[in-house]
Parts: sequence; C-alpha cells; structure tokens
Amino acid sequence: MGRKKQFNDQPFAYHQEIELEIATLTNLGSGLGRVALPGSDEAKWVVMVPFTLPGERVRVRVFRNHKNFSEADLVEVLTPSPHRVAAPCPVFGRCGGCQYQHLAYAEQLMWKQRQVAELLKHMAGIEFAVAPVVPSPRDYGYRSKITPHFNPPRLPREGSSGTQPQDMPIGFLRQGTRFDLVDVPQCIIATEAINARLPEVRAGILARAAAGDYHRGATVLLRDANGEITTNYEAVITESVGDLRLHFLARDFFQNNPFILPAFTAYVREQAAATGARFLVDAYCGSGLFALSASSAFDRVAGIEVSESSIRFARENAAANGITNTMFQAGDAAQIFGGLSAHAPAFSAPDTVVIIDPPRKGCDEPFLQQLFSFGPRAVVYVSCDPATQMRDLTHFLAAGYTLTAAQPFDLFPQTRHLECVLTLRRTIP
Repeated sequence: MGRKKQFNDQPFAYHQEIELEIATLTNLGSGLGRVALPGSDEAKWVVMVPFTLPGERVRVRVFRNHKNFSEADLVEVLTPSPHRVAAPCPVFGRCGGCQYQHLAYAEQLMWKQRQVAELLKHMAGIEFAVAPVVPSPRDYGYRSKITPHFNPPRLPREGSSGTQPQDMPIGFLRQGTRFDLVDVPQCIIATEAINARLPEVRAGILARAAAGDYHRGATVLLRDANGEITTNYEAVITESVGDLRLHFLARDFFQNNPFILPAFTAYVREQAAATGARFLVDAYCGSGLFALSASSAFDRVAGIEVSESSIRFARENAAANGITNTMFQAGDAAQIFGGLSAHAPAFSAPDTVVIIDPPRKGCDEPFLQQLFSFGPRAVVYVSCDPATQMRDLTHFLAAGYTLTAAQPFDLFPQTRHLECVLTLRRTIP
C-alpha cells in the first residue's frame, strides 16, 4: 500500500510495527484490538486489522491514523485462534471480496449473530434475542453471479515497451483499495458452472484488449441459472425457487445464493402470515420473489416497484406459475401506497402486512413517512445491510411498531455480508 503524501504520524509512524491482542470483529469483518499509548497504562487506542481473529496475538504494520483509531496490515500471527483455518483461495487476503475464509464456518455464523445483536443494542437502543443465523447449504460454490472488472492498458507503440494486455488483471478490488484490481482466475465462492466458463470469458477479454477494442475500464457479467451461464446483461434468466419458476433480466437485482432461497423465502412468508393479516403488500417487489412465494397465504397480494420492466416480469411470473390473487403496479416513488385504494379497495391497512426489501442504503425518509401514514398491521423488513436496517428500526419504534423477531440468514458465506429479517408489529393504534 503506497504511502500518502501527508501521512498523519500520530500516534504511530508510517509502517510502524506494533503488537496487540485482537478483542472482537467489527461488522466490516476486521479484527479490533486496543493498545496503550505512550504515557498511559490503559489500552484504549483502537487498531483495526483485517484477517485477524478474536483472541489472537498479532504483529501489525500501521498504514493509517485516524482521529480515534488506526488501521494496520497483518504481519504475523503470534498466537493463533483455535478457530483459524487455512484459507483455500490463493488470493485471499489480497482480494477484497472475502473477509472470513480464515475463520471456521460455524464461528462465522456465531459472529454474525453477535454483530446483529450488537447493532440492535448500539444503534437501535434495544436488547433483543437474535435467532441463530440460518447457514447456507453451501459455504463455497454458492454465488450465482459475479462481475469481474478490468482496466485495459494503453497499447504500447510498435517497438516500445509497456504493459501488455496479457498482463491485465481481470478480477476484483484489492483489499483496502478503491481502484487497484487483483487478478482472479477462479472465484471459489462462485458456482462450479461459473468457474468452468470463466477461463473462456477471460481469454476473450484479453483477446479483445490486445485488438484495442477497449478504451476504458469495464465489467463482465457471469450469471448462472440452473447451470446455464450467460454473459449478456439483457438475457432473460429463469431461476427456480422451490416450486416457483421466475424470469427476469440478467442485469436485474436477484438474490445471488439460490441454494438458501427456499428457506429464506419460506421464513419471510411464515412471518408475514403469522401476523394474521389477510392482505400482503410487497413494497420493493422486483420480479415478484417474495410476493409470489407468499401468495398462497393471503387473500390478495399487491406488489409495488418503481421499475416498470420488473413489474412486467412480475406479472408474467404470476401468470406462468398459475397465481391469480396478485396484482403488480409500477409505483411512483413519491406515492408508493397511493394507488392501492384505487386498484385494490380491499387493502385496508389494519388487515395488511407489508414486506420491504430496500437497497443497501435502506429506506429513505419519504418512503418511511408513506409507510407509517398507511399504517399496516405489521412489517417484515428484509435487509442486506443490518446497519442501515437498525437505523431505520429506530423510526419504526418511534412510529409505534414493536420488534418481535430478528432472524439473520447467511446468504454470503466467507464474507462479512448477511441478510437479516426483522418482524415488526404495530402496537399503537
């Protein structure tokens, strides 16, 4: 990692090596330890060190000092954790895609459960018993979509030296950087079918780069649908989730661990149905995953989505699966629930449960205001970022909702990411 021009050398010099014990893992996947600074006997200064584990004594090299903590690279594990395992990927530690390959899978699940509980306590201000994380049926070879990046070099003039296309990395961001790429010939968290196709795709990219076809950085898509690989962003994908067969565009958002989806969607359905509501609204319905998988438990189901192309797929998916009690509409972001009464008068708020699965940034304030004004009996909140979910939870609590269940799912083994489902019931009329 290159040295910054104006390195802040307090409290540590650039690349100063120190020893410390790792106390915990952050929700970003880094080990966290504390050290005493000169003139103090108390170990209070925080040091973040990726690829370390709680209980380990480590030697680290500081590369950045912030106002309240420092960041360091791991130099040596002096006392390893009993839960440390050999990472199977040759680029683990350099590639920024995985954070936990060095941690036994059962311990990954335990730490993710603990991190959700800590976020509930520190961000939402509540103590709550978080359920054990539901594990992925596969902890490797599960990811059905990857998007390797590449930055083609400028072709050298004839007779001159320079970077050749065959030296161009095709892969993912290097750990701790925002632009530097690591070459990843195989990605062991991706499915076998993706890895079987990857060499051919990489060879094609290098051939086109040598011909000068690329003038800027780009991303390539590999998407696995039941063993069939597409690299076409506009291709129509067919994904099976239990008895459902769903169609959507390869570029569209869809959960990338198909092996856990039956259990995941079944839980969301059960939580929504257990509220006793007769009607369901899926407020970020996409191509219909939650709305259609839960439809048999409700009299009527409405799916709302700002993307009109996704709504078309949702309607087609309902028809193809013989589901007749659903309606899907493209909703204006400013009036998500405004069209419900016009199109479906039966959707009375006290008899309705809402499923929300927002983007990683969570719900924005206008959406939450609309949701609270509608006032459904209950909300099942699905999130891929528990931190933004807990931020939003504070608004639900203030609006008269009570948390009744917190269930994490490990859709992303070997990484710091997880999905968390919160069930919230309205307690204030």
